[in-house]
Amino acid sequence: MSKTLIRGAKVLGGEPQDVLITDGTITAVGTDLTVSSAEDATVVEAAGQILLPGLVDLHTHLREPGREDSETVLTGTKAAAVGGFTAVHAMANTFPVADTAGVVEQVWRLGKESGYCDVQPVGAVTVGLEGKKLAELGAMHDSAAGVRVFSDDGKCVDDAVIMRRALEYVKAFDGVIAQHAQEPRLTEGVQMNEGIVSAELGLAGWPAVAEESIIARDVLLAAHVGSRVHICHLSTAGSVEIVRWAKSKGWNVTAEVTPHHLLLTDELVRSYNPVYKVNPPLRTEADVLALREALADGTIDCVATDHAPHPHEDKDCEWGAAAMGMVGLETALSVVQHTMVDTGLLDWAGVADRMSSRPAEIGRLKGHGRPVSPGEPANLTLLDPAYRGPVDPAGFASRSRNTPYEGRELPGRVTHTFLRGRATVVDGKLA
Repeated sequence: MSKTLIRGAKVLGGEPQDVLITDGTITAVGTDLTVSSAEDATVVEAAGQILLPGLVDLHTHLREPGREDSETVLTGTKAAAVGGFTAVHAMANTFPVADTAGVVEQVWRLGKESGYCDVQPVGAVTVGLEGKKLAELGAMHDSAAGVRVFSDDGKCVDDAVIMRRALEYVKAFDGVIAQHAQEPRLTEGVQMNEGIVSAELGLAGWPAVAEESIIARDVLLAAHVGSRVHICHLSTAGSVEIVRWAKSKGWNVTAEVTPHHLLLTDELVRSYNPVYKVNPPLRTEADVLALREALADGTIDCVATDHAPHPHEDKDCEWGAAAMGMVGLETALSVVQHTMVDTGLLDWAGVADRMSSRPAEIGRLKGHGRPVSPGEPANLTLLDPAYRGPVDPAGFASRSRNTPYEGRELPGRVTHTFLRGRATVVDGKLA
């Protein structure tokens, strides 16, 4: 029997309490708890720290199979654990694409072998992400991986008939289609957000309407079919209003926002540093403020990292040739503390909801996003909110270093992560 006593932690930011873990399950929560004299008992002194349910990411690129030079399931899950995550959803744009039961089972098994966090594969909506023919949605769901989320992320399912068929198909097993909302004809050759900065820099602009028009179509399709649609990396104030309207109708629509869209703006592109090149692009200050408010009021359901690792050579080049994407697993909670908690928009219970409970519920992921209560699986994260320090990508567990926060001081540091009671991170370092 293994036992761990977390002593004096602020559960969801509340009053200090002790939490006892026995054989992977929370067995007691209270004050002045004691551990029996078992030889393997471990005590974690957590005074001043915040105890949250283990974080869940709905949108992670682990790159394996096919782009192991960027990331592997092992290195990506190590990064996730360091960031406080106990489960991640691995996107389908691998090589080969995760559009068959065989590929999703491979990713799922690699996650099991890594042991740092649970890996739930996301299946492709269409064969080869080509948008022409539905992938093996039913077979992926019936596989050992039990896929419930499907996305062509990186590409938009722009054909309305294909999107409708996908929504109809997954309805049979309560699946969800996660849409990368980008109208392709409006975004050919784009480099950044369309606006004042793009005009001044002479870079081809990615207009907000290219995102908003797809979201408007898809929430209408989801309502027509009676199925679930999830909007990936929502990035504009207009998109917020469409999702808010759809929810007011009672439609089954959910949405996510990335940490970088909560903090960074297109003004950073003036540096021409490709680390700021991402899809969807960094938007305006007005968009950032609208996203924060929407996350606070629940219009946006959750935070998802869109962790997109790239090797050095894909970013250390001229802007036009650079790959789009940023790593985000190891900095996500710090950015959310900075933008949402320290600003008073969310309390820590709200963070637990947006970064654990809701993403787990959207992905129908059992055992995660659960209350910190007796009888629940001990998937937990301890955070020191008083910590302040610069981001140093040299110390990342991820294989890639393409962070937009290098040198920026951010608050908060994950000190411990527990996966079913087993410490994957201790004192800020991988166990």
